[in-house]
This record gives sequence, C-alpha cells and structure tokens, in this order.
Amino acid sequence: MSDDFGVLPFPFAPGTRVTVRYLLPDGRATDALGYLLSIDDTHCVVDTKRGNDRIALQRIIAAKAVPPPPAPRPR
Repeated sequence: MSDDFGVLPFPFAPGTRVTVRYLLPDGRATDALGYLLSIDDTHCVVDTKRGNDRIALQRIIAAKAVPPPPAPRPR
C-alpha cells in the first residue's frame, strides 16, 4: 500500500471473493464485497449484490480476500 492510498499492485486475481474499502469522492469510506471481475493499471471491478462497482485503485484504503458466503440455512 502506498502512502497516498491505493493498493498497488492489487494482490488478487479475478474470480477471488474480496472486500475492498475505498474512499468516495466526498471523502467518506465505503466497502465493496463480492467477486473481483477485472483489474487493470487504474481500476478494479467487483461484482457485488448491488451490481458492479468500478473502483479506482488510488482510492482503495484496504482490501483482502474473504471466504465464500455461507450456505443458506434450511427453514
């Protein structure tokens, strides 16, 4: 991680389930939880329940791989 934010190089391959904390334009932080779809030199795309989040790498504060979601509980 660099001093001015940004996780470079982004350490995860597409298909990995990740959580990414990043800064919004107003300075607040938010999280994206889902599967990493793609990554390039400037952005990553995370497939979340709300849709795809395209995140600038320089806005990322933290990121980590997470386990698969738990199986649905029987009723």
